[in-house]
Amino acid sequence: MKTVLKTFAAALLLGVAAMGMAKAEPVKIGVAAEPYPPFTSPDASGKWVGWEIEFIDAVCAEQKLDCVITPVAWDGIIPALTTKKIDVIASSMSITDERKKTIDFSDKYYNTPTAIIGPKDQKFGAATPEDLKGKIIGVQVSTVHADYVKKHFTEAAEIKEYQTQDEANQDLAAGRVDAVQADSIALDAFLKSDQGKQCCDLKGTVAPDLAILGPGVGAGVRKEDTELKEKINAGIKAIRANGKYDEISKKYFDFDIYGADPQSN
Repeated sequence: MKTVLKTFAAALLLGVAAMGMAKAEPVKIGVAAEPYPPFTSPDASGKWVGWEIEFIDAVCAEQKLDCVITPVAWDGIIPALTTKKIDVIASSMSITDERKKTIDFSDKYYNTPTAIIGPKDQKFGAATPEDLKGKIIGVQVSTVHADYVKKHFTEAAEIKEYQTQDEANQDLAAGRVDAVQADSIALDAFLKSDQGKQCCDLKGTVAPDLAILGPGVGAGVRKEDTELKEKINAGIKAIRANGKYDEISKKYFDFDIYGADPQSN
């Protein structure tokens, strides 16, 4: 009888352990498989680093989630989420109504202006359709910036789309496009590079369009993953309250990247 009880107890312990292991499944954090400094970039060893990596690591640590960075091609990152190849998108994805038709988002975790840069020797004033008339604008495919230029600049300028932001920047430096639109922080990183310093400068920020640019960047989750969304929101709230968010941000920025809540235009 004792042997039977011992066997039953051992089996029960194994079952509990197995259940514990099942609960500890890693949360796959999808990031675009391309350098996007200062938010996400692979270092010399291949490890992903940057503000957004530290941010999501802090959120996961706060919520005791076992998170694993998982690079995915940008134009396939939403399908990767919906088909469960990844569990969260943490890749500077703007919260928009169009994307909300397919996925859900956490609360905003940063919001920065949208900017246009161009060659130093081309003085076309600001970042309006009038200033960009007759120009070629480079933009990354499947981004809010691509949607924005198609709505606001198509009649004035030619639009050229690229698979990655780096390709757009390279063509700008080579003189194959006259301007590039993207997030102001990502463009600032390029302008501070040796290549960027030589070729280009900031032309200005674009006029607001809340419907396209959205209220800021959030973590993308599947619509059915409400518990995970709640944990991410709780983690964001906690690290903003305990100072960890600011501690991370001060390593990369000399301003408040969280930003104000935008007003529609």
